[in-house]
Amino acid sequence: MANAGLQLLGYTLASLGLLGLIASTAMPEWKMSSYAGDNIITAQAMYEGLWQSCVSQSTGQLQCKTYDSLLQLPGEVQGARALMILAAFLCGISLLVTAVGMKCTTCLSDNTELKNKVAMAGGVLFIIADKVCALSATSWYGENIRRKFFDPFTPTNSRYEFGKALYVGWGASALAVIGGSMLCCNCSSKAAGKSYPPPSRAAGRPGTDRV
Repeated sequence: MANAGLQLLGYTLASLGLLGLIASTAMPEWKMSSYAGDNIITAQAMYEGLWQSCVSQSTGQLQCKTYDSLLQLPGEVQGARALMILAAFLCGISLLVTAVGMKCTTCLSDNTELKNKVAMAGGVLFIIADKVCALSATSWYGENIRRKFFDPFTPTNSRYEFGKALYVGWGASALAVIGGSMLCCNCSSKAAGKSYPPPSRAAGRPGTDRV
């Protein structure tokens, strides 16, 4: 039952990671305007996400506008869109695959070895989805923000800093990777469940085959 508890904990963490990825993809605060240096204009704050840009006034009013053209977007935005959607899609499939292989479900209950392999496959898919897709998207986007921030040719009022969505994406990816690793480590070996009879004492003795 300890293995079943570990599976359930990994499944829960991975599920929370999927919810975090969806929230991060939809959030408009992937980057926010910076007030470092000589940029002291605090009357409004600008946010940019994968789908829209927003302006927050000092009065509390928030105005958002969806991007008009996909082809005019920077490469990091288009790449982050594709990778985040792919990560969420793969995590959704991983949830279904892992549910079949978990010990607390009745699917494939007559074949323990196959059930463990299915659970492990779901964990591997979680790791691939988040480590390869989600972490790549958020890290790539964040690196572009960092590079432009320290670029001396970037105007002060055009510099941005990391937004909340990046931190949510990083945290969600970490949860999903940890959960997937728990599911992978829970696969028991086939040989561990086998028991072999002790060798017979008569085996190998001369004359034991006599009638």
